[in-house]
Amino acid sequence: MQTTFSILFYPRGNDIDKNGNAPIYARITVNGKRSEFSIKRKVLLTKWNSEAGKMRGTTSDVRELNKYMTSIRTKLNKIQEQLSEKNASVTAQKIKNIYLGKDIKHKMLLEIFQEHNDKVDKLIGKDFAAGTAERYKTARKHVKDYISKEYNVKDIPVKDVDHTFITGFEYYLKTTRNCAHNTAIKYITNFKKIIRIAYANDWINKDPFIHWKAKLKIVDREFLTEKELQKLVEKEFGIHRLNQVKDIFVFCCFTGLAYADVKKLSQNDIVLGITGERWIKTKRSKTDTRSNIPILSIPEALLEKYAESSDFSDSELLLPVLSNQKMNAYLKEIADLCGINKNLTFHLARHTFATTVTLTNGVPIESVSKMLGHKSLKTTQHYAKIIDKKVSDDMKALKDKLTNYSQTTKTSVSSS
Repeated sequence: MQTTFSILFYPRGNDIDKNGNAPIYARITVNGKRSEFSIKRKVLLTKWNSEAGKMRGTTSDVRELNKYMTSIRTKLNKIQEQLSEKNASVTAQKIKNIYLGKDIKHKMLLEIFQEHNDKVDKLIGKDFAAGTAERYKTARKHVKDYISKEYNVKDIPVKDVDHTFITGFEYYLKTTRNCAHNTAIKYITNFKKIIRIAYANDWINKDPFIHWKAKLKIVDREFLTEKELQKLVEKEFGIHRLNQVKDIFVFCCFTGLAYADVKKLSQNDIVLGITGERWIKTKRSKTDTRSNIPILSIPEALLEKYAESSDFSDSELLLPVLSNQKMNAYLKEIADLCGINKNLTFHLARHTFATTVTLTNGVPIESVSKMLGHKSLKTTQHYAKIIDKKVSDDMKALKDKLTNYSQTTKTSVSSS
């Protein structure tokens, strides 16, 4: 069946205002059935050309209105063509609804975020690490809480996300959630991926992140010096739990393993190298990259200690690792007892391995990067900068010392 289609603009004469202006309507007719809507413009009836369906005259306001009606006609024609090409049903009401945006079911932000997270969960161990999935879940929770607090609704259309929303979310993370700058930026970057998905699927017309730039602050990571590490290795506590936590921490200082990786360390992760020495070969939980670490004498002794321990009988795991919260709490106590004036956290062990144990002792940065399981050498280079800074500080102290020595020598020579 052939479809008849027409568009007509006309002023509605029964709705004239006190100035003699009538509202202009667009009428869509498909197969004899009509649907109309106001174009939000008015015209004097005496200036309307009924045959042409437009205003009479050549003034700028006349040309502007006629041009506006032409643009509406073009859009309506395009909608009709697209429906026909898709072999979809074409009605006057449907064309009007599409033009007015009434047929569009707006995609909701948190729904898109959840769909993304569900896909990530199914790809854990393939395309994503468990830690990555967890960060996306936390990022969604923060976005949800921000929407609830700021907009007092459960969700918003993704089209409503603009630059104001993004900067407001950043402020919320830093104030209400008390996130550090870099932590807040990382959550926003997770959120940014969701918006990019919406943009790629044409659920939004423009990218609201176009004027937002992520700027991470360079943080000098703390690590134990050689003296501090030695003090910790030699320290024995009268409390069993403190010795246990200290052992796990020291183990990571000499292997570079992160908390999640040492917690799941099993006999399957221990292999023999080509020269017969034992290695740890495991995939990092955070990035799913492989870490290859030769086992030094101190961590080897600790593995033997807990293999023989009657208190730790788990046949799969090698070390008795407590929860991350308990480990960090006990490490604060250990730092006090050892006289270490630093914020001792479990992750500091990884920094200590990268700096004090390896780079400071001349281990090439490429080897350190492989042992740490870094995807990029740039990540490892940050530790090299820390070493450079320490060398610079040490040389400055030496320079000051030599300057004082030089002045003393000059004084001695001149007096003689």
